[in-house]
Amino acid sequence: MKNMTGIPIDIGIEEQARQDVAASLSKVLADTYTLYLKTHNFHWNVIGPMFQTLHLMFETHYNELWQAVDLIAERIRALGAFAPGTYSEYARLSSIKEESGNVQAEQMIKSLVSGHEAVIRTCRQAFPVADKAQDQVTIDLLTQRMQIHEKTAWMLRSLLG
Repeated sequence: MKNMTGIPIDIGIEEQARQDVAASLSKVLADTYTLYLKTHNFHWNVIGPMFQTLHLMFETHYNELWQAVDLIAERIRALGAFAPGTYSEYARLSSIKEESGNVQAEQMIKSLVSGHEAVIRTCRQAFPVADKAQDQVTIDLLTQRMQIHEKTAWMLRSLLG
């Protein structure tokens, strides 16, 4: 089957399976981008006695998430689909809700733990879709993302005592 360039994609995964995997990855991308935005917001707006620690930690986290957004979007493109890239698409696809207003540092940490855990759950939902398609590349990407998010959630939870 041909993709939007007219050049056939023949990677051993049928078109419908590629579309299904891309759709599940689109949800992972939306969650990752929403968590990126939330983390960057918290980086800018954190205050209190843990300011320096959290400001630097959040910067490390949003930089990692920014790189992940690109990896996920590029995998969607490699499968022959267009990656979602608008706020409205992300709002529709993401399981993570935005926070606005004056969020205290401890609530920021709790919110980010919840966000990382949401991405993990979304990856777990995408995993059987990729497995059914025998898409080992996507399976590897999802496994790596889950590992990073589980470690980050653990580190953030550790800040709460």
